[in-house]
Amino acid sequence: MPTNYVGNPAPLFDLPCTRRPDPARSRARLSDYRGRWLVLSFYPRDFSVVCPSELIGLSQRIEEFRERGCDLLAISSDPLEMHERWLATPRANGGLGGLNFPLASDVGGAVASAFGVYDPTRDVAHRGTFIIDPEGVIQYQVVHNLSVGRRSQEVLRVLTAIQSGGLCREEWMVDGAPVDPYAILNPGNIFSHYRLDAEIGEGSFARVFLARDLRLDRPVALKVFRPDCPVTPGAVLAEARSVAALNHPNVCTIYTVDDAAGLPVISMEYVQGRTLAERLAEGRPDVDEMLSIARQIVGGIGAAHDAGIVHGDLKPENIMIADDGLVKVLDFGLARRLNRVDLVPVDETGELGVAENGGGLFGTPRYLAPEQTRGEPATLASDVFALGLVFHEMAAGRPAFADGNILQVMDRIRNIDPDALADEAGEPFGPLLRPMLEPDPSRRETDLRRIVAEIDAAECRCR
Repeated sequence: MPTNYVGNPAPLFDLPCTRRPDPARSRARLSDYRGRWLVLSFYPRDFSVVCPSELIGLSQRIEEFRERGCDLLAISSDPLEMHERWLATPRANGGLGGLNFPLASDVGGAVASAFGVYDPTRDVAHRGTFIIDPEGVIQYQVVHNLSVGRRSQEVLRVLTAIQSGGLCREEWMVDGAPVDPYAILNPGNIFSHYRLDAEIGEGSFARVFLARDLRLDRPVALKVFRPDCPVTPGAVLAEARSVAALNHPNVCTIYTVDDAAGLPVISMEYVQGRTLAERLAEGRPDVDEMLSIARQIVGGIGAAHDAGIVHGDLKPENIMIADDGLVKVLDFGLARRLNRVDLVPVDETGELGVAENGGGLFGTPRYLAPEQTRGEPATLASDVFALGLVFHEMAAGRPAFADGNILQVMDRIRNIDPDALADEAGEPFGPLLRPMLEPDPSRRETDLRRIVAEIDAAECRCR
């Protein structure tokens, strides 16, 4: 039987319950609480010594729970008739005298067993408390000895801390403030098991630090997502874990992903060098350097595509060139998890939110494929289009769609002229760009092995 339920879906239940405080209600189901928080309390027996004080304490603070979008439900193995009698009995006689939330009857203890709190030898449930989020996932569990009562203030403290997204100090109470883990992200500080040495990047949704992994004693690039990042920590970490399986010299290696310190964190290989954007700002590379960079980018993208991973936000800022010339592509698969619903700029960098079916994409407007500007999902074909724009920028010395406001850029992308951009790039990229920049994704060249062969052929012609 599992002992840790946190992070797992709550077991389903459907139990008869008291009609107080809602006369129209006769059953309590987990599905009834979908979309709201639920504090679920198991208790051993009606008319016990400890139970009335803790249930009455919770009932008296019902408005504080409701302010937090949370309902209460208590369950024991006594029959429904006993619950009703207990509620009707005055408090002076050991009863409850009414409650502001229902009591449910779990005769036989099947639901208590599903939650791991049932004692079959005594046919009672231990004092288990579970906090279930609006998606039906357990976010907190505690089981007390039968002799130990629970405090409503502690349940409120934990609920508020979980909902706040901060870290809950031992002495922090409901009217205090949680610890904000993002506030301690400064060079020289320790965050989880990393020492932050310097901040090396910042975007709309995350900051990147050069840090030292104190466990493994190695430098890492530590990407820490902001608390207001429009993507759930679970989505960030799930996508990062899939990318972590990639093993290719032109893909930045992801070491670990976790949220143990209160924020989604990705620890990855630290590449000492500069981005392709920084390199291009210094001037147009010579042909040999351009072809070397291009071939390595295609190698990294190809490895991801072979694994079924779409980048979704390929641009010069996401391509690192190490001091020895080795190229690494960063942030595979992460951009398409960022779910935005409005086609609007979100900061001064010009990043843009685009609605998608079944997920989301967050990208820089001038590197979007035509289909992405229409709100369609990022695909292998849209990665190839962005790759073609990166090649054009290297060859032409400027972005293909640098001028104009966002809507003008989007319109120009949708009406792209591949021949004009190929002619502008010239040799050796011109012939390669035409099929990569095809507006119709179904007709676009997506065979990266063929693109590698074209680059190899161009290298031969340039010798």
